[in-house]
Amino acid sequence: MNAPQELPADLRVPAEWEPIQCVWLAWPHSVDTWPGRFNAIPAFYVDWVRKIAQSTPVRILASGEVAASCQAAIEGIANIDIVDIPTNDAWIRDYGPTFVVNRHSGKVHAVNWRYNAWGGKYPPWDDDDAAALKIAGDQNLAVATSRMCVEGGAMEFDGRGRMLTTPGCLITEARNPGWTKAQISQELHRRLGVTEIVWLDGGGLDGDDTDGHIDQLARFIDPENVVVAVADDENDPNHAGLEDNFRQLHLWSDATKPRVNVHRLPIPPAREVSGQRVPESYCNFLRLGKDRLLVPTFGAGTDDHAIGILGELSGIRPEPIDCRELVWGLGALHCASREQPAASKSIP
Repeated sequence: MNAPQELPADLRVPAEWEPIQCVWLAWPHSVDTWPGRFNAIPAFYVDWVRKIAQSTPVRILASGEVAASCQAAIEGIANIDIVDIPTNDAWIRDYGPTFVVNRHSGKVHAVNWRYNAWGGKYPPWDDDDAAALKIAGDQNLAVATSRMCVEGGAMEFDGRGRMLTTPGCLITEARNPGWTKAQISQELHRRLGVTEIVWLDGGGLDGDDTDGHIDQLARFIDPENVVVAVADDENDPNHAGLEDNFRQLHLWSDATKPRVNVHRLPIPPAREVSGQRVPESYCNFLRLGKDRLLVPTFGAGTDDHAIGILGELSGIRPEPIDCRELVWGLGALHCASREQPAASKSIP
């Protein structure tokens, strides 16, 4: 495995519509993540893996008995490799490496952040915290390790240096004690080449345990279009905060370059599992390069409307995936995956 090091300057995080080398998943095994409903999750993953692998290689973290269970489940599905890396949980978006590309050479590198399970909420997390370095080692990538605690779902990029995030996921004593907003911004610039950061502080989703991950709230469709989660029902507890996020993005959209069009993407009506609201948002889609868009659905009347919005904006026919069981773990498609970009000098 490559030792941590300083990466070359002039880096960027590729946008998710750029070419992809592979998609990383972690095979689910923690019954505590889906209490009372875990039995439905492996079958969900089999169907999901099969769908991704139609166009994109899939690499799945699994070790020991978990690897044996994974191998039995995916038997006969092509374009998949199981990688012997143990995990505590399945939310690889948050503990996997952030992949960066050198603007001149096009070479892919990795950034390894600290990870503590969303501010220490769900111990143990030691295997998850160690996974990023091991993934980079599996791919023989140079790695830079940061002292900052960052989850992948807290960052959204346009591929050109602009980043969306929320302060509740970064400027917090549970993750980065003693770090100021300026220090965090400087570290993001140093490690990722970020030149513009939008801090949305309106609010997250009721039932979310991440303190407001951006991949549930606002996503780039391309450099000139952003979708933002809103609650059209004024009686929904999410309504006011999400409207505030929408207004903040609108104010920013006219000032940034290229100018950004901000589009409303209404969330489903409130739904509870075992008396707890689940954080359902169509923003948690998985983009597979320029041609495919996997969209979470929730058995709600709003599903078709969301699919229509995302299809019209992206120019892609979205592929709906029923995430009613997956979201009981408090995340959906984007949260449970991590795409690795292909080496590339060009910026689409």
